[in-house]
Amino acid sequence: MKLLTAFFKLIRYPNLLYIALTQFLLQYCVIAPVLIRNGETPSLTPVSFSLLCLSTVLVAAAGYIINDYFDINIDIVNKPDKMVLDKIISRRWAMAWHTILNMGGVSLGFIVAWQIGQIYLGFTQVICSLLLWFYSTSFKRQPLIGNVVISLLTALAVVVVGFYEKQIYETFEAILSHVGGS
Repeated sequence: MKLLTAFFKLIRYPNLLYIALTQFLLQYCVIAPVLIRNGETPSLTPVSFSLLCLSTVLVAAAGYIINDYFDINIDIVNKPDKMVLDKIISRRWAMAWHTILNMGGVSLGFIVAWQIGQIYLGFTQVICSLLLWFYSTSFKRQPLIGNVVISLLTALAVVVVGFYEKQIYETFEAILSHVGGS
């Protein structure tokens, strides 16, 4: 039980619940009603949306793990009593869970992208995963780039739902082509 509690603390489960709730509210209180009002059917079925949401949550959880992994020496000094890594969960297991969660999240992203016929959207999760890695290893020590990267990733956790609704970007492309053609 102690190990399970430590794992949930490591992946910061309340933050993951907020990500899922935000995506749910965006999809079912904003995007789907607007699409339906305009006579469109959302690209994401409830199952596809759930898989996309799970994909985002898994990549974010992996990001939290890798962040703690690279912050272990700082955390020993700044918050030794709150540490999970090396006290309850070994570094090796943390890296294994990071890899498993990332692979699961990226795979689900590609599955959903394939389901809606836009396979290239699966690279969104790949990019997020890579940015989280580079943020943890080097970007966070660079004030401007670190803040920009983490802000983009935070926003992307929400707007990724819109990326997977092809009617949204098809409309956006039509608007841009009309503006560019004038």
